[in-house]
Amino acid sequence: MMSKREGSSDQTAVLHMVCGKIASGKSTLPKRLACTENALVISEDVWMAHLYSGEIRALEDYVRCSGRIRRVLSDHVRTLLSAGMSVILDFPFNTIDSRAWGRELFNGARVGHLLHYLEVNDEICKMRLRARNASGEHPFETSDAQFDQITQYFGPPSTAEGFQIVWHAATQ
Repeated sequence: MMSKREGSSDQTAVLHMVCGKIASGKSTLPKRLACTENALVISEDVWMAHLYSGEIRALEDYVRCSGRIRRVLSDHVRTLLSAGMSVILDFPFNTIDSRAWGRELFNGARVGHLLHYLEVNDEICKMRLRARNASGEHPFETSDAQFDQITQYFGPPSTAEGFQIVWHAATQ
């Protein structure tokens, strides 16, 4: 008797990660990918909004709460990947340290990965951010000043980091 993996043409699981500045499309892309990749989307914003509603007032609050969520989800994500389920993490993989977390996940599960890099300039991001804030549809509002503060820590991925990078160019 063959296992499902041996007897099917299904591809092995893949961890999809997203990298890009605020309002670059990091939450929109995972939704689109989920329709074509047969993958589960796990959204940091959703977890943050439900677990820490009203508690995220400064960058330090975000870092503390995001770290907690990552610690809780790490084993779960590795288990899903190891079981053959592709996962799209709607988390910002915007620093070398955050990308190291992603590496731990896909290496620990021994699966493939794709790092989707949304290369969008600050002007377009701020324009989108203002529209997003005005719509009230996003669980968090971010000012231009907060965008500038957070963007100081942004580091685009480098091929030297060893990731399989998929570049996504900006569209208005």
